Amino acid sequence: MREQKLFLAGSWSDGEDELLVRSPWDGRPVARVARGGPATLERAAESAARSAGAIAALPPDRRAAILEAARADLLARKEEVAAAIVEEAGKPRTLALAEVDRAADTLLASAHVARYPELVARDLGGFASGAGRIALTRRVPLGPVLAITPFNFPLNLVAHKLGPAVAAGCPVVLKPASQTPGAALHLAASLQRAGLPDGALSVVPSRAADAERLATDPRFALLTFTGSHEIGFGLREKAWKRRVALELGGNAAVIVEPDWDDLADAARRIAGAAFAWAGQSCISVQRVLVHRDVAPVLRDLLVAAAEAFPVGDPAAPATLCGPMIDAANRDRVLSLFSSARTAGGKLLAGGAADGSVVKPTLLEEVPEGEPLVADELFGPGAALSTYATFDEALERANASRYGLQAGVFTRDVAKVRRAWEALEVGAVIQGDVPTWRSDPMPYGGVKGSGVGREGPASAFLEMTEERMLVLR
Repeated sequence: MREQKLFLAGSWSDGEDELLVRSPWDGRPVARVARGGPATLERAAESAARSAGAIAALPPDRRAAILEAARADLLARKEEVAAAIVEEAGKPRTLALAEVDRAADTLLASAHVARYPELVARDLGGFASGAGRIALTRRVPLGPVLAITPFNFPLNLVAHKLGPAVAAGCPVVLKPASQTPGAALHLAASLQRAGLPDGALSVVPSRAADAERLATDPRFALLTFTGSHEIGFGLREKAWKRRVALELGGNAAVIVEPDWDDLADAARRIAGAAFAWAGQSCISVQRVLVHRDVAPVLRDLLVAAAEAFPVGDPAAPATLCGPMIDAANRDRVLSLFSSARTAGGKLLAGGAADGSVVKPTLLEEVPEGEPLVADELFGPGAALSTYATFDEALERANASRYGLQAGVFTRDVAKVRRAWEALEVGAVIQGDVPTWRSDPMPYGGVKGSGVGREGPASAFLEMTEERMLVLR
C-alpha cells in the first residue's frame, strides 16, 4: 500500500489526519494519504497569497521551461502514475496510460501558451480623441487560484488547472477528489522537480466542506471547479465576488443521419463513448438519436457492441469498462435503468451489475422526462430513440438543461452548418461522438454545463486580465 504526504507550498507534509483510499474494483486498501484540515488549508491559502508577486515575476520562458521539464518527468514515470490511477479510480489500464499521455500534451500546450504570450497593438487614431496615440495590451496574472477537481480524470483534469496557472504566473491551491488524490500528488512532484518555486502550488487532499470554505476567501482571485452541476453552481453562489470557471455535467446527445454510410464505425464509436471508463465522463454518450430509416441496422450493431464490450478487472490489458467509482454510484445507475424500464423503456442489452461493474446497457423508447434521458447518468448506459427529420433531432438534442458537446454523424455540409447554428452546446463534433476532445482546444459548455472554457489557451485567459499601455 502506498503512503503519500500532501504537498504544501513546496514541501511534503503530514496533514491533520489521513485518508485511506480503497480500490473500487475489490475494496482493498491501496493508499494512505495525508489529509489536510482547516489549518493546513489556511497555510496553503496564505502561502499562495504571499507568493503571488514572485511567481508572477517569473519570465515566460522560465514558466514554459518548468512545464516542459514537468512533462518529461511525468512521461518518465508513466507506468507508476498510471498504476495509481488504476488502483484509486478503477480506470482501465489502457485508458489510464492514455490519460498520462493526454496530461503530457496538456502541459506541452500550456508551455506553448507561456512561450508565446499575446501582445495586442491598436492604433487609436480612428477617432479624434485618439489621434497620435497607440495602445499596447498584454495579459497579467489574475492572482491566486483555488482549484477543485473530480475523480474521473484525476491527472489530466488537474493538468488542465495547473498547466495554464503556471503559464499565467498564478499560484494554486488544489483540492483533488478524495477517492483519487495520488495522480495530483504525482503531478505536484513532477512540477517540484521541474523547478516550480516554493509557494506556487499546494495540493491538499481534504474534506469537501473544508475546501469549499475557501470559495469565499478574498485572497483567491479565481475559483476553477470541475464536477457536478449542483455543487458547481452552489460554489458559484458563494464565490460571486470573484471570477469563476465551472466545467460541469452533461447528458450528451449524438445524432445519426441516414447519409452516414459507415454505420458500423458509428456504432463502434458510440459504444466506446457510452461504455468505456464505465461511462464516467461528463461528455459520455447518453442519448442516441438515430433517423428512423437506419435505426434497425444501428440498433443491432449497438446491441452487439454492448454485449461484446470488454468489461472486468481494470488492471487487465483488454478491459475498457471497469468498476463504478463506488457502490453508491453503482446502485444509483442501476436504479435509473430500473426506473426507465418501469416507465416503458425497452431493455436491449445489459441492465445489471456483476459485483462492482455495471454491464454496458442500452435501452430504447425511454420517455423524455425519465432521469435516464433528462439528467446525467455518469454510468455505462445510453438511451436509443428514433426521429423523422433533422430539425426534430436538433430540437430533441436541445431539450436538456445541459449543453456541453454534441456529435452529428452526417456528410451533408448544410446540415452540419445547421447543427452548429442550432445546437445549444459548447461544441458540435461532426462525424464523431460528443466524447471526442483534443486537449488544446477550447472546451466547456452552456446552460447547466458550466461557465467559461478550458483548454490551456482558454484557461490562460480565465487566469489573466488585460493591462493596457497608451503611448503618444
